[in-house]
Amino acid sequence: MVVRIRLSRFGCKNRPFYRVMAADSRSPRDGKHLEILGYYNPLPGQDGGKRMGLNFDRVKYWLSVGAQPSDPVQKILFRAGLLPPPPMLGMSQKGGPRDTRPVDPLSGRFVIPEDPKPQDVEDDEAEGNNSDS
Repeated sequence: MVVRIRLSRFGCKNRPFYRVMAADSRSPRDGKHLEILGYYNPLPGQDGGKRMGLNFDRVKYWLSVGAQPSDPVQKILFRAGLLPPPPMLGMSQKGGPRDTRPVDPLSGRFVIPEDPKPQDVEDDEAEGNNSDS
């Protein structure tokens, strides 16, 4: 039996609400589950943020036993700080060479390295004065 940590949909039409569950991979999405591990509400609240609640101890237990998180749950667990960031590489075109620029795992955008700070003007002038002497 392969255990998956996945989302089970609740709520009404156009108002989704999800429960994070540990379930057998062969059971249907909203079917039989082993344990409820938390919830996730993708609709923004009054403060504009998405709501989620997880039982960290039980999630850690299921991960240690070998449960595999689904892709959406993997993103949720990464944002909660339980999993490392998933590997992300942008590709310039299909079948083409991979883009090696680093990608920010939260936003999915390319990280632009900061320009090195220019040296002080006084240092340049001091070097110029020494070479003239």
